[in-house]
Amino acid sequence: MPEAVHFDPTSEGPLRGIRVVDLSRLVAGNMLSLQLGDFGADVIKVEPPEGDPLRQWKDEGHALFWKVYGRNKRSLALNLRDADGMAALKALLRTADVFIENFRPGTLEQMGLAPETLLADNPDLIIVRISGFGQTGPYAHLPGFGSIVEGMSGFAHRNGFPDREPVLPPLALADMIAGVYGANAVSMALLAREKGLSRGQVIDLSLLEPIVSVLGPEAALYRVTGKTKMRSGSASNTSSPRNVYRARDGKYLAVSGSTPQVARRIFELIGRSEMLADPRFATNEQRVKHREMVDEAVGAWFAQHDHDEALAIMREAGATVGPIFSPADAADDPHFTERGVTVEADDADYGALPMHNIVPRMGSTPGVWQRPAPALGEHNAEILRELGL
Repeated sequence: MPEAVHFDPTSEGPLRGIRVVDLSRLVAGNMLSLQLGDFGADVIKVEPPEGDPLRQWKDEGHALFWKVYGRNKRSLALNLRDADGMAALKALLRTADVFIENFRPGTLEQMGLAPETLLADNPDLIIVRISGFGQTGPYAHLPGFGSIVEGMSGFAHRNGFPDREPVLPPLALADMIAGVYGANAVSMALLAREKGLSRGQVIDLSLLEPIVSVLGPEAALYRVTGKTKMRSGSASNTSSPRNVYRARDGKYLAVSGSTPQVARRIFELIGRSEMLADPRFATNEQRVKHREMVDEAVGAWFAQHDHDEALAIMREAGATVGPIFSPADAADDPHFTERGVTVEADDADYGALPMHNIVPRMGSTPGVWQRPAPALGEHNAEILRELGL
């Protein structure tokens, strides 16, 4: 069973005393504020009367996205079309250290919440503006959901198999990457403020630029060679052997020979040492050019062994290999259990729910489990009292 954790609203993390007002919707902003909340920031999730749309993302009727990404936050439901609701938000922002929003560029200004107005009221406020394409440029005005950005970034062009259509990720990848980048940016802005290098500032966080940054030297490759990498399935354009291989019992394993030493071990293990003397396979660059032949040789070995046997033999030889896990497999894995990769967190509806642990693991100032994902408007009275309203 995963490690059990219990929520304690009195626990204090390294970001204690930092107030974050999250007016964003769906994934990127929630991922950003989750990182801050997990380390003790007071995250106030400001929601419309119908709630953040993330609450409506359900699997078989269960709103589990909200359960996971709403943890360590308080919920304040406000109707911002109402004068009292807007007044409450403005009062809250005067007490905040960080403000997160993801409206289409220009919307915040139309609401009377332009950054210069907010900074005039609270000069130390750090404002994170999340959008699909950024606050400037020809596409700034376009709606920018993650799926669109994943297509335009080059990710889909590289994802999938060469004889099939480009493949979008089956999860909110661009949003998640942007959320992590955003939390890092907020941390840097808080440090700069503390060191007297700045007071408040505006962070222009697009979904596009973070995912482009993790794709590797694609732009440089095109400039230098005039070529673009194509889809390669589970194979790699940069190392070989590297792929997913099918064992005799029908289960799959992932193998990566990214260093010369590991590649040599793999060839020796599968009984094909002679390939290392062949100019077509002697270097990583040549193996990549002839990866279909490499995969044929490695795949033939796996086809002669059952999954568990192949895994044990490869690991014993020092090859980098791992099983292809489903969530069910991970739930029973001893490393996941001992390490606490996922934990059992208290939940009013389910008793307990498994979810990812707080990351990263900090030795002296670890993250905290302060509160489960709130019901819509659960903390209205509490927060409004704090504001004297």
